[in-house]
Amino acid sequence: MQITALLQRRRFVRLLSLGMAAAGLAAPALAHHDADGDGGLRHGKIFTSTNAASGNEVLVYARAAAGPATLMSRVPTQGLGSGAGLGSQGAVTLSSSGRYLFVVNARSNTLSTFELGHAGLVLRSVVDSGGLNPTSVAENDGLVYVLNAGGSGNVAGFRNQRGMLSPLADGVRGLSAAGGTAPGQLGFDHDGDVLVVSERATNVLSSYPVRRDGSLGARLLTPSAGQTPFGFAVTQRDQLIVSEAQGGAAGASSVSSYRLGEHPFKGPQLVSGPVPTTQTAACWVAVTPNGRYAYVSNAGSSSISSYAIGPQGAISLMAAQAGLTGTNAGALDAAATPDGQQLHVLASRALQIVSFKIGHDGALMPLGAVGGLPMGSAGLAAN
Repeated sequence: MQITALLQRRRFVRLLSLGMAAAGLAAPALAHHDADGDGGLRHGKIFTSTNAASGNEVLVYARAAAGPATLMSRVPTQGLGSGAGLGSQGAVTLSSSGRYLFVVNARSNTLSTFELGHAGLVLRSVVDSGGLNPTSVAENDGLVYVLNAGGSGNVAGFRNQRGMLSPLADGVRGLSAAGGTAPGQLGFDHDGDVLVVSERATNVLSSYPVRRDGSLGARLLTPSAGQTPFGFAVTQRDQLIVSEAQGGAAGASSVSSYRLGEHPFKGPQLVSGPVPTTQTAACWVAVTPNGRYAYVSNAGSSSISSYAIGPQGAISLMAAQAGLTGTNAGALDAAATPDGQQLHVLASRALQIVSFKIGHDGALMPLGAVGGLPMGSAGLAAN
């Protein structure tokens, strides 16, 4: 199926949103106006979830220009976490507009949506995730998909109208097998025309063309260039950068790159890979907004590897240990800021968020760490 051009698709979404608003489906607008123009929570913040089984919460941090982040607030999601690591990337995700925050509640099988207001986070909706054990969520231009890793495993789609999520009429699709795929993440290409899921146990990338109504076309399966594909990130040029944990073997992790966005879509097309990190358990990936650098968190080595990304998507290792989170601290979720100046990494075993400054050459310089995270915290997003 030919994928719809971006302009046509976004025009359709805008018209749909206007129709929903006219039907009275919109949530109340924020009472606070951003008089000082700083966007309130929409700039300079970091978000993670406690993932607590007794009651999940969002932790909001203020990032600093020359130091560690500081905790601002914690807000209940009205859902339950798993109480342990989710083994996924994308448990906490900001919308493409920067206005909304999506958080999975793995134990209660729900998805919470917050609006980022000047006075704080405003919980707008909590909806059934459409499956079991939601672990990753992605959004593009009002279209939201959540990855359910439990049971048979699936992806389920929603429309976001001012924070209120409505399930798509034909929005649920299975993965490459009915159970046992151990999916790591789902995410859109840059234009929102393709949805990709990494499957660790089957060593494939499942991808789905996105139709005009937001539903998904026929699934395409692409063998992963390296074993145990886990997390990924997509550049503005639709280059897909995928980490490969290689079964957790010591010093054996790698990263591969693919090209998306071809018409008609035939699945991710391999460009480079696997390019070794020489580290252990590479799982989470972040890319800079300009698409020049990628950073991969190595959970087993407590390190961050840096890669240069060429214009056509070819990657090369710059530094196997561009950054360290601390002795046996762990290195999980990573988030690069939209201004391209900072990288933040969840150090799970140290219960910290470790921050780095990104140099013009892609080098990482430590900014410090903030501690006190609950055990099992999951997901990381920054603006």
